[in-house]
Amino acid sequence: MRKYILFIIATVLGAVTLRAQSVSDLIISEVMVENENSVTDEYGNHGPWVEMYNTSTGTVNFAGCYFSDDRANLTKSPIVKGDNRTKIGPRQVGILYASGNSALGTFHLNFRLREGSTLYFVSNDGKTIIDSLVIPVGITPGMSISKLSNDPRQLIFDNGSEKVPSPMSINGKGEQKSRAEILKETDPHGFTLSIVSVTVVFCALLILLMIYTFTGKLFSGQIKFKKPAKKVSAPKGGSGNEAEIAAAIAMALDAEMGGEAEAAIAMAMHLYLSEAIHDSEPFVITIRKNPASAWNDRTSNFRKTVR
Repeated sequence: MRKYILFIIATVLGAVTLRAQSVSDLIISEVMVENENSVTDEYGNHGPWVEMYNTSTGTVNFAGCYFSDDRANLTKSPIVKGDNRTKIGPRQVGILYASGNSALGTFHLNFRLREGSTLYFVSNDGKTIIDSLVIPVGITPGMSISKLSNDPRQLIFDNGSEKVPSPMSINGKGEQKSRAEILKETDPHGFTLSIVSVTVVFCALLILLMIYTFTGKLFSGQIKFKKPAKKVSAPKGGSGNEAEIAAAIAMALDAEMGGEAEAAIAMAMHLYLSEAIHDSEPFVITIRKNPASAWNDRTSNFRKTVR
């Protein structure tokens, strides 16, 4: 059993890790073609640049991926492996420079951005297009094309539109904060989160204890459910005057026949109707002995001998 639990935990952790490292979480968030006074590269040059945004909550490494402005050649500008700077943290951005010379460094593309072209971000298989951005014609000098998010928590980005450049920052309404960020500000030491977590775990364990205790007693026989008592109904056709009916039958039999057998039959019918000597079973009448009755005394049936 322990092996199965460890296997499930390892599988879940592996899935989370793979999800956190997926390059499909990256998008092209902003590009600038005519860079006059915006961000500069490590050489101090103003040039076209591309901003990438990590939409996931885990760190993503885009080494081995490709950038291209040619749909027929998606592997035009590869990103070299082995540079730890190719990792983008959760909800963070990274800048690449479309200088046209990839020999200048890891973050330099071997083509320059141009109006009317489409920029492609391609997965490390060289075939799958993860994201793209159309660069319109007639961009105002000094302006950039960006994908805006109306709410960063929803991660829904509109099509590219012209705006004032904002490299190395999240586009859209950045003033909106997630619940985690709000909780971090209101509870910097984590006391509230700790109390809530402990309370939830304690309640869950208490509920499990109650369930396991009840089921254990139920299956071990310590808890028994009482069966509802069966209601004994009066014989069908009874009117509540069984004694009078039996007496009338006995008188009629005695008048017609005048024998003891008829009286015995009448008495038996009376006892049967009044439920004095039988219990209720389907199609069965069980006669119970009545010590107080003279019918059980066999000596009364013996003939007396003459002395």
